[in-house]
Amino acid sequence: MNRRRFCQSLTLGALYSGGVGFGAAAARRPNVVFVLADDLGWGDLDCYNADSAVPTPSANRLATEGMRFTDMHSASAVCTPSRYGILTGRYCWRTRLQHGVLEGYSPDLIEAGRLTMPLMLKQRGYYTCGVGKWHLGLGNEGRTDFSKPLRPGPVDHGFDYYFGIPASLDMAPYLYFENDRVVEPPTSTTPGSKQPRGVFWRPGPIAPGLKLEEVLPTITSKAVGLIHDHMGKGRDPMFLYCALPAPHTPWLPLPEYRGRSKAGDYGDYAAEVDAMLGRILDAVKESGEEDNTIFIFTSDNGADWKIEDEARYAHRANAHWRGEKADIWEAGHRIPFLIRWPGHIRAGTVSDQLGCLTDVMASVAAVDGIALPDNAAEDSYDLSPAWLGRARGPIRPDIIDHSIDGMFAMRRGRWKLEVGLGSGGFSAPRRVEAAPGGPKGQLYDLVKDPREIDNLYQRRPEIVDELETLLEKYRTQGYTRPMVRR
Repeated sequence: MNRRRFCQSLTLGALYSGGVGFGAAAARRPNVVFVLADDLGWGDLDCYNADSAVPTPSANRLATEGMRFTDMHSASAVCTPSRYGILTGRYCWRTRLQHGVLEGYSPDLIEAGRLTMPLMLKQRGYYTCGVGKWHLGLGNEGRTDFSKPLRPGPVDHGFDYYFGIPASLDMAPYLYFENDRVVEPPTSTTPGSKQPRGVFWRPGPIAPGLKLEEVLPTITSKAVGLIHDHMGKGRDPMFLYCALPAPHTPWLPLPEYRGRSKAGDYGDYAAEVDAMLGRILDAVKESGEEDNTIFIFTSDNGADWKIEDEARYAHRANAHWRGEKADIWEAGHRIPFLIRWPGHIRAGTVSDQLGCLTDVMASVAAVDGIALPDNAAEDSYDLSPAWLGRARGPIRPDIIDHSIDGMFAMRRGRWKLEVGLGSGGFSAPRRVEAAPGGPKGQLYDLVKDPREIDNLYQRRPEIVDELETLLEKYRTQGYTRPMVRR
């Protein structure tokens, strides 16, 4: 089947309105495997973009066997706040990190005592493990000392085991850590790289045995090993958080993946990400636990794919959405989201439910029969009725997003308000001063204008007022999830 017909077949699957209940699933708790790509765009996957220049057979397989969400969003247009939202079910702008990202030496961001998704599941009897890019800080206040135990860190936030890298693969120090210890000290130095486009990493300390191009397959091998060692075999259910470091810069595909795409180093690296996804899918199948595993594949934000990249390659990593990673426009935070749970999630279906990565925590809690306390997962909605085909209308009424420099967007239904002019991110113009008598922000009707071209800010002042009031309410009260009491 060609790519265009494949995408059309999935769209037709969305017309099926029957639900699939999970019946006795509560008696046998499902494993949860959450695979997070880094900077993978909505348009990189064949199953979202029939014209993608990147072959993604593993993602296509997952879409065929499960459900594809078309209106899913990261909690931010960049990585650190997005990852915080996934693990806590809470918008990161409620923390000390108002916007932007942490550095490799930044201290721990997750508050002591905060309930996280791994801790929630650990309390339920799960074996909780994580691999890959952490980027939520390690150690106490101040600059992280990698010669000492990395506490607080993942093992203080609910993970029984964690193996990974401190931050993005273009940020020093370049090293692996396991639980709260460095595997090999960063006693060497790299001068960094700025050329060619995308083959970028900063200068700084590096562990002698670490090779940047081998980090992605190494992380994948760790995930596969954990699945083989712990999934099934009569053991406790397993939660695996697998945060792949790619296709974020540096774009360093292994030799066997070079030339796989028609989008240069980036496309080849994205193809390698898909191959790593395939290895993890195969490991779950080999465990015999495929039917009892909720498998999610998504991205932390949009792709770092610029106008000059589009001019060079016939590839649209963010499909038709405006902007790129870091922007308040849709390309910054509208992301692919694929989920499979055989026998419970109808194969080959598509959902247009509005969703956010913060919602994974409440959704997993719901299918596992866990009641969330009011002081946790404050911005997490239960999307499991959509997963199971039981939703008869919108679940999440609205969503808040923000750009790398802190520009907020308030989305409700078809309307999207952006509190400022410009992208707020990497795309030009980043910030625009309001002209005398001109609009102070942006308002778009995403149904009629998904490309965010026709600014209705001055023509629909009543919508602007409604969304500004709602945004202020949510920012002030400290939560958006229903039934949270203070």
